[in-house]
Amino acid sequence: MLQALHITNIAIIKSTDINFSPGFNVLTGETGAGKSMIIDSISLLTGARTSKELIRNGADKAMVSAYFSDISDTNRAMISELGVECDEEGGLFVQRDITADGKSKVRINSRTVPLSLVRNVLKYLINIHGQHDNQALLDRTQHLSLLDAYLDSSLDKSEYQNTYKELLEVKKKLNELLLDDSEKQRMIDLYRYQLNDIDSAKLKKGEEEALEERKKKIKNIEKISKNSNLIYRALYHNGKGASAYQLIDMAKTSIEKLSDVFEKSDEFIDKLDEIQIQLRDIAEYCNDLCDDDVGDPDKALDIIESRLDTINRLKRKYGSDIPEILEFRQNIKHKLEEIEFSDIQSAEYSKKAIELEAKAKKLALEITKIRKNGAQSLANEIMAELMYLDMGKVKFHVEIEDCELNSNGCNDVCFLICTNPGESPKPLSKIASGGELARIMLAMKTVFAKKEGTETLIYDEIDTGISGRTAQKLGFKLKAGAKYSQVICITHSAQVASSADTHLYIEKNQVNNRTETSVRELDEDQKIYEIARIMGGSEITDKLLSSAKELVIQAQQSL
Repeated sequence: MLQALHITNIAIIKSTDINFSPGFNVLTGETGAGKSMIIDSISLLTGARTSKELIRNGADKAMVSAYFSDISDTNRAMISELGVECDEEGGLFVQRDITADGKSKVRINSRTVPLSLVRNVLKYLINIHGQHDNQALLDRTQHLSLLDAYLDSSLDKSEYQNTYKELLEVKKKLNELLLDDSEKQRMIDLYRYQLNDIDSAKLKKGEEEALEERKKKIKNIEKISKNSNLIYRALYHNGKGASAYQLIDMAKTSIEKLSDVFEKSDEFIDKLDEIQIQLRDIAEYCNDLCDDDVGDPDKALDIIESRLDTINRLKRKYGSDIPEILEFRQNIKHKLEEIEFSDIQSAEYSKKAIELEAKAKKLALEITKIRKNGAQSLANEIMAELMYLDMGKVKFHVEIEDCELNSNGCNDVCFLICTNPGESPKPLSKIASGGELARIMLAMKTVFAKKEGTETLIYDEIDTGISGRTAQKLGFKLKAGAKYSQVICITHSAQVASSADTHLYIEKNQVNNRTETSVRELDEDQKIYEIARIMGGSEITDKLLSSAKELVIQAQQSL
């Protein structure tokens, strides 16, 4: 459940702490006190888009944080799969900071996380129902997803969706193969030209690098020849004088002559042998540098430049280097083969598409059967809830029609109601009033809450358009629903407020010529006084207080 909420610098809220209780919590207050800011702040935690306009005037940042406790084992397991672990007490701390430039940072248990992760985590903990959700109920395109959400445990669409995805991929390949003859011939000519263009060059991997290295060597051939000969003569073989190698030989001879008086003679001779090996290796490497007879350097360079030009031309057309060009060649060769053998492949893909479509239709019909069985169950449960909410004559229908295969199956779903006996069912948008929609949505939320296991349900002015006895029964229903999930409700209804287990009062005050909103929990007497205030009248009379107290007693006796 949502145990504690802290808000800093959100609109007219400078700083406030709200402690919620298990069961049914209501928030009331005069118009403009900041009730909507409480819901907006909670929405920010669930991943709602932020804006710098939310920040209190004069502040450079805002912050909302919440602590969730008593998280069910099921939801803790789901959250754990997302990579988030609860603290030692099994709770979760979530914080969102907003800066003046509209940017935000989110933390879960002090660890900075992406906003998308917070959305995925908190969907198991909070479900916010505002007045805009009634509009979603009117949107026929949403009805299929609502029915499937109700059927969640019994409806597995994964096999169908995988089959349908594969069907789309096969159809795409089939369409690519089914080119008209002129287009097919144009593509064949293009691919054959590209293959011939690349193959005629006879490219080899590493060739470009080798050419550049040889080009560099030829340009420096005189310098290489002069210095490499000098190195060879100085280190190893010098026809006009002693080389380093020969001088070491002389030194070794002299050391050997001193071997009877020189204890380290053998050690030094071994070291000189190693030096001679290294000198010879260096000399021979340098000598090899000038062994390459390039003949006419200018002509050799022209041949290299011409080859590099050919490579560069192909690079401009087919890839950034020779490996990419060769990879491009393999791709177009494959495409050419596909086109040339397209008739055979088309037949194979056509057969595959027929098989997949048959399988998808079979799976879709199984989904349809589950939906039709579940639709009646959903309608019955919703009508049972509506009967309690004084809409006993309303008949709720879930109409399922066939349609073309799509990612969700082959069904089009529409919620219909009949408000008067003898009339034909019509779409909600054609009949339902604001008060009826509120009750229908509450009925659906009540049915879904038992299945979803959401920790906290938040209702923002769900009593709009409802009054009197129906509003009282609405309060009883919210109180009853709080057995399954914590319920938090912002209300203007005295009847709804009277059912609360915890009553929170939102008020605004002038502090240093600035408006500030605060929230406090009411005791029993304060709760009765606030209910009397909501009931109306310029003066809170004993009669109003008595009526308010009677509402509270009736609510306590309702369960």
